[in-house]
Amino acid sequence: MNAQAGARARADESVLVVKIGGGIGIDREAVCADLARQWDVRCLVVLHGAAQELDRVSAALGHPPQRVTSVSGIESRFTDDATMSIFNMVYAGSAKVRWVESLQRIGVAALGLSGVDGGLLRGPEKTVLRSRLGEDRQQLVRGDRSGRVTQVNVPLLRLLLEAHYLPVISPPALSEAGRAMNVDADRAAAQVAIALGAATLVFLSDVPGLMLDPDRPETLLTDVRRHQLPRAMEVARGRMRTKVIAAAEGLQGGVRRVVLADGRTSSPVAAALSGRGTVFRRNGVSRAAE
Repeated sequence: MNAQAGARARADESVLVVKIGGGIGIDREAVCADLARQWDVRCLVVLHGAAQELDRVSAALGHPPQRVTSVSGIESRFTDDATMSIFNMVYAGSAKVRWVESLQRIGVAALGLSGVDGGLLRGPEKTVLRSRLGEDRQQLVRGDRSGRVTQVNVPLLRLLLEAHYLPVISPPALSEAGRAMNVDADRAAAQVAIALGAATLVFLSDVPGLMLDPDRPETLLTDVRRHQLPRAMEVARGRMRTKVIAAAEGLQGGVRRVVLADGRTSSPVAAALSGRGTVFRRNGVSRAAE
C-alpha cells in the first residue's frame, strides 16, 4: 500500500510509532520499560537504527564506512555490496535481536521484522548518487544500494497488532527489483506512521532535540510549526537534517505531531508525549488538541 494513500482522513490516536536511534548513551532498558507501559494502553510500532554499531563492525571487518554528501547537503552512507552484507548482519540481525529480547524479557510480545520480511517496506533504489565535491563540483557515484520507502505493508502490521504483537522493524527495505537496500530509518518511520494513520511519531536519539547551538541544550527549539520547517532545516546539522526531513514528510502525510526527544532519560517515550523535546506540528494544531 502506498504510504500516502494509507493515511487516514483522521489521525488514529490509538497508534504510536517510535523510532529509536542507534547512538551511544540511549538507555535500552529504560526505553523498553517505557515502551512496555505504552504498550499497555495503545497500539505501538517500533523502528530502530544501529548506525554506530554498523560503523564499528564495518571497521572491524576491514571495510570502514564511506559517506557521501548529496548536492542538497544531506550526508548518507555509501552502501556497496560488501557494506550491504554487513548492514544486514547488524540491522536485521544483532541490533534487532537485542531490542526484541529486551522487550520479551519484560513480558512484551515483541516480534522482529526487517523491511524485507513480507515486503513490509518497499520503494525505489537509487543506484547512482550525485555527490557534492567542494562548493561547485559534483560527482556521480555508482554501485550504491540505497533508496527510500514509498510503500508499507499495512495489512501485515495490522495483523500483528490485532494479534497483540509489537512489531520491531529495522531496515533494510525491498527494492522494486526485489533485493535488499539501505533506507534511512527515520524516513522509513515517517512512512510507517503515515501508512498507519498514526497521530504521533516519536524519534528518540542521544540529544534533547533540535538546538540552535548543538553544544548548548538551552538553545533547544521546543515548538516548530510546519511553515517554520525551512528555518529548522537551516538550523539542523548532520544527522539532524534527515530527522527534520522525516518530520516534514510525516506532517505532510497526515501525522499530527512529530517529537524529537532525548532517549537517554528514565521515561523517554512518556517525556516525548508530554512535549519534552522539539515538537513539530501541523499548522492549526494546538498543544491543547494534542
